[in-house]
Order: sequence, then structure tokens, then C-alpha cells
Amino acid sequence: MPVFDDDDRPKKKIAHEIGQDLTLLSVGELNERIALLREEIARLEADIVKKQSSRSAADQFFKK
Repeated sequence: MPVFDDDDRPKKKIAHEIGQDLTLLSVGELNERIALLREEIARLEADIVKKQSSRSAADQFFKK
């Protein structure tokens, strides 16, 4: 029977659900989730900027 090293096992992806109970999470886990959410906010904001610039370019093109 093979022995599995913890490093060989797939790592559980950190996920956060809005409104989730936080009582069982450590300070480190909370900080990881904050970092994860900040990255997601930055990604969303970058997509907003991209879409706004595309919309602006389209508006300028079709303006009479």
C-alpha cells in the first residue's frame, strides 16, 4: 500500500461564501480570505474599466 505525502495531495482551494459563518476560522484563514477577496475586487474593477473603454470607443464610433 503506497504512502501518500501531504504535499502530493491536491490542495483544497480556498473559497469564501458571502455570509458564511466565520467563527471556526483562524486569523490566518481570515487574512487569506481577505487577500482572496481583494484580488477578486481588483479583477472585477479591471474588467469594468475594460468594458467602459470598449463602450466609450463604440459610442464614439457610432456617434452622429
